[in-house]
Amino acid sequence: MSRPITILAIAICALIWGTTWFAITLQLGVVDPIVSIVWRFGLAAVVLFAFCALTRRPLRLTRAQHLAAVGQGAFVFAVSYGFVYAAEERVASAVVAVIFAALAFVNLILFRVLERQKAAAGAWQGAILGVCGVAVLSFGQLSGAGVSAGVAPVLGVVFALIAVLASAFGNWFAWRGQQAGAPVMAATAWAMAYGTAMVAVYGFATGVEWRIEPTPAYILSLLHLSLFGSVIAFGLYFTLARQRGYALASYISALTPPIAVIMSVLFEGAHVGVTMLIGLILVLGGQVLLIRAPKA
Repeated sequence: MSRPITILAIAICALIWGTTWFAITLQLGVVDPIVSIVWRFGLAAVVLFAFCALTRRPLRLTRAQHLAAVGQGAFVFAVSYGFVYAAEERVASAVVAVIFAALAFVNLILFRVLERQKAAAGAWQGAILGVCGVAVLSFGQLSGAGVSAGVAPVLGVVFALIAVLASAFGNWFAWRGQQAGAPVMAATAWAMAYGTAMVAVYGFATGVEWRIEPTPAYILSLLHLSLFGSVIAFGLYFTLARQRGYALASYISALTPPIAVIMSVLFEGAHVGVTMLIGLILVLGGQVLLIRAPKA
């Protein structure tokens, strides 16, 4: 994948995912987040399977490829997004978006520990800058919450960090699927299907109410999250990850905060303080270093 194509893919993913953080808030309130996750990734899986069938892309996976897809689905589409939705119930969507920039650093650490993969110095420097930005933002969020806010902001930050860690493990399983020769679109479709099934089982076990909120805001945000935020963005993301490495691909999450912040300010009434600005500057500075680093 050439550098211009890489930059274009990153820009598209960043633009889409930058708007999904706010779109998630439109899913909260009436419908249980567990149910919304099932609708989102269930629809996305169906669309991906249909796309693969219509374009005659292979859908059959080997046992090893299915096992990798199960892990990817469990950690990315079940655990990670479960905690993302829970986090956004407690803190502004922009805060969760900035915290998710830590995914690049966690990916570098995880692949280094589990696969002994080496990364260029520039990649480490860029990821560290991103994590510093996340730390500044998190500190500002917690210190500015006030006693009256209770534990909600703390839980929101903790849930977002857990989501980042789960997503990194999901990326590792996706990489294992790649090593086993799994086609990217088929693997993503199966992973979404497995993740949806796991969340659905959890929902039935906990007795959530299965419903859809019949409002334009809920329906349109669901379609945006399913078609753009899941089918298109994840298809591009995992394709990019295979071509340029998971460290670079995961740093898309560091480009989404500016868009997420704008959306949060306009529609959630979020206040952009000094700590948020410093955090944004750090994560974007880290992106410059990471995108210029050799493939990791």
